[in-house]
Amino acid sequence: MEHRIRVTAEVPLEQEDEVRALIERCALGTLVREQVPFAAFVDVTIVDDASIRALNAEYRGKDAVTDVLSFPMFEFYNGQAQEPLEPDPASGEIMLGDMVLNYERACQQAQSFGHSAARECGFLTVHSVLHLLGFDHERDESDRVRMREEEEAILAAQGLTRTSV
Repeated sequence: MEHRIRVTAEVPLEQEDEVRALIERCALGTLVREQVPFAAFVDVTIVDDASIRALNAEYRGKDAVTDVLSFPMFEFYNGQAQEPLEPDPASGEIMLGDMVLNYERACQQAQSFGHSAARECGFLTVHSVLHLLGFDHERDESDRVRMREEEEAILAAQGLTRTSV
């Protein structure tokens, strides 16, 4: 299955090629692990604190900086589509949704956790793509546990454990 991840950076990135490659690899790894059976497209935009705060306020009613936002195009529940999926007529791909990653926050979190910004961007990517697929750690405890287990398995498959730099 041919999935496509587009990464656009609206801010300068340290180790830009590494960050972009890791985001693509982690997004693709998530789609493969979850056995997405169609050509999926995910649009990733990398922003700063101010941009994500504005989006968080506008779309979630939360006037606060966050690390990543997910905007799904279709309703999924733990990886299962809950509605008919419509492919783009030109590409044949199904747009899963948009991911907005706050690079400033990722760098801060990476420093506090003692690993690289690229590794933190990888984690946030997996987390966001799982949200696009309808996983939700805020729904209830069993869903929180399931999402965390999926995140850990996907990250481990990418060689990104909690202790990896």
